[in-house]
Amino acid sequence: MNKNLLQKEVQAYINSNLNTADVSKIALSKSPFAGVSSAELANQIAAKKKAEKKLPTWFKQENIIYPSTLSVEQTSSEDTAAYKQRLVKGNSLIDITAGFGVDSYYFSHKVDEVYSCEINGELSSISAHNAKILAADNIHCLALDGLKYLASSEKLFGTIYVDPARRNTSGKVFKLADCTPNVVQHLDLLLSRSERIIIKTSPLLDIQAGLKELKLVSEIHIVSVKNECKELLWVINKNFVGEVKITCAALNIELKQIDLPLIDNSTTNYVDTHLSSGYLYEPDTALMKSGAFNAIANQFNLQKLDRQSHLYFSMDLQASFIGRIFEIVESSSLNELKKEKNLQGNVIVRNFPERADSLVKKLKIKPNKETFYIFSEVQQKYVVFKTRIVQYY
Repeated sequence: MNKNLLQKEVQAYINSNLNTADVSKIALSKSPFAGVSSAELANQIAAKKKAEKKLPTWFKQENIIYPSTLSVEQTSSEDTAAYKQRLVKGNSLIDITAGFGVDSYYFSHKVDEVYSCEINGELSSISAHNAKILAADNIHCLALDGLKYLASSEKLFGTIYVDPARRNTSGKVFKLADCTPNVVQHLDLLLSRSERIIIKTSPLLDIQAGLKELKLVSEIHIVSVKNECKELLWVINKNFVGEVKITCAALNIELKQIDLPLIDNSTTNYVDTHLSSGYLYEPDTALMKSGAFNAIANQFNLQKLDRQSHLYFSMDLQASFIGRIFEIVESSSLNELKKEKNLQGNVIVRNFPERADSLVKKLKIKPNKETFYIFSEVQQKYVVFKTRIVQYY
């Protein structure tokens, strides 16, 4: 870690160039400061800019040092880190894959002691510096392999947190055993050092596949931010016996969450009348990831439009729904809509034979923030709903 980055003149230069600078040009220019390279200046500007919305606490705090932009991109957002601290058990925690230390920082608000392990010495020193700046004095930053530390220590923790990195990034399908550290191989070691283990994975991991690799999973949390599924959190409790609970958590303006069954054996009702009024519901991606499509309808007192559409309906507004809600203005067929002129709105396609961009071009639909045309299938017929949005993600 280059402490020269903390000089007042250097910090002032970084802040003054956040919104106006050509970072690539700065990287190729001669540095105006002794002891700080142009590449370091360019990286600090780019990384801090990326942190502005994702990590506002770090962005607003003076004298923060940033790692590579890739490390900032890969770290948890403050929203997801704050959610994860709710899952912690006990008074101590070890984060064995700490990275930039965002999760460790939020865990430090919940427990008395956090051991933050990061094998990259440079990144660990940056995290240690920032922890002091942020007054997180109960974080112990260790520049070492977290698994090796656990194997060589007899220390017990209330919670172990691990964020394995995918080794093979060539495809979307992957296994936990293909990640580093290999939590499947070392799960017994982790269980010997803690009563609770929290594993963060990409939402690309198939839930059933993950359950086949792991044991003693008590909870799976599917976390989304503004309809983008960000992470799966696997909670493992030593000696757990029972059914796995699925929690879908949408972190938008406020937290909305719902528990759904791992295996959805429920049945539900389908609409049986022509829909000319009422409300349509588009589930948040966290709900979609659960696959519990019938349970979603039942929990929110909704009807499904069609077996494959994954859109829902009710005559009365169900404002607790997690996702977007649209009020039906009118419904028509595609042929009827083709006769209309000066169409304005956004297009949503669910279980319909044409793509959204193709329909926009064909029907010459101009953008409009409040109006949405929803193309879907109802009762084995293709229907177009003109709607007004009443709830965003």
